[in-house]
Amino acid sequence: MTARWCVFLPCSRTQSWAVPQNCLAEVVTVAAAGDQPPAEIEWRGETIPVLEFGRDDGLPWRDRRSGTGLVAVVLGLQGEGCRYWGVAVRGEGLGVRAIDEEEIEDLPDAVLEHAIAAFRLRGVVYQVPDLPALQQSLNTAANACAGQDLAASRQMETQ
Repeated sequence: MTARWCVFLPCSRTQSWAVPQNCLAEVVTVAAAGDQPPAEIEWRGETIPVLEFGRDDGLPWRDRRSGTGLVAVVLGLQGEGCRYWGVAVRGEGLGVRAIDEEEIEDLPDAVLEHAIAAFRLRGVVYQVPDLPALQQSLNTAANACAGQDLAASRQMETQ
């Protein structure tokens, strides 16, 4: 069996995501004045909306010593509005590794909201997020991707 590369993203005390490596653009260090992640960040000339799943669980987003936090930038599906969007990373467990199906235990009864599957790997339960649905939810939320559309239009005009 061929191993699949996954990125593990801790999002809150109750949610750690496992996403295919090719869905992630970059994990960005964000300078932050407050303890909570921003609603959007500037990334490579575009405004990226940021989803947050741990605001109320007491797990800090910002590192107190450095004054920074992490945002994982996800590649959006073409034609679905946002070309990129982010998710705030909280807690321990950020990493990437190849996994084989034999290593995981499928947990269909542990699937949380916004996920399509759940599994256990080395004692940790991971959620497989429904990335297309999350991206679509951003499109309906007060034009969260308008800055990207404008940037894309400007880029096309200059070509």
